[in-house]
Amino acid sequence: MADSVNLDERVGTDGGLDIDPKSLSARDRYKLLCGLVVPRPIALVTTLSPEGVVNAAPFSFFNMFSDEPPIVILGVNLRNDGTEKDTTRYIQANGEYVIHIVSEEDGHAMNVCATEFPEDISEIDIAGFTLKPSRKVAPPTIVEAAAALECRLHSVIPFSEKRAIIVGEVVQIKARAGIVDPAKLYVDVKKYRPMARLFGNLYATLGEVYELKRETYQEWSERTGRKR
Repeated sequence: MADSVNLDERVGTDGGLDIDPKSLSARDRYKLLCGLVVPRPIALVTTLSPEGVVNAAPFSFFNMFSDEPPIVILGVNLRNDGTEKDTTRYIQANGEYVIHIVSEEDGHAMNVCATEFPEDISEIDIAGFTLKPSRKVAPPTIVEAAAALECRLHSVIPFSEKRAIIVGEVVQIKARAGIVDPAKLYVDVKKYRPMARLFGNLYATLGEVYELKRETYQEWSERTGRKR
């Protein structure tokens, strides 16, 4: 209950929040961290069941971790009933998967894939996606996706009985025509239009894009006339 909260334990001397995350319930800790660590890219992951059913599920605990080697990570948890999600089981069983970066036009279809359908039902058909063979991994690629990363499992790092990080190496990169300049590898964000996860049922787009030039120390010193 809200009226049972001891605000003295949550409010700092400046009047803002100042709290030990271990003092919160798992639900409140999740709510707070998801609300503050935003925006987050969305990975729509395709995997294959042992019966050959294509599974598609979105994850926003996701990001690039390294370029050498090219490594991406997924933060996964258990279902509410304590069982592993299909994506987790299939990645560990097969060692291969495809991460699709969700763009604005795919947002509604991605949200359909967030529904926990029975294992023998593919989210692909229900969401209205189409598939094509991947270049280097068995799970197929979603044709409509703006960008896709074919991945092979590197390792699984368990953090608790409910949470783990799936570490994958990117073995093939794809992008829709017009998004990436093949010669210079520049990404046109206006054509890419990636979608971001906030919290609850909230999502966001890039909005205004602006540039901040990173200066060397010499450039900063010359511009400001300062040495420190």
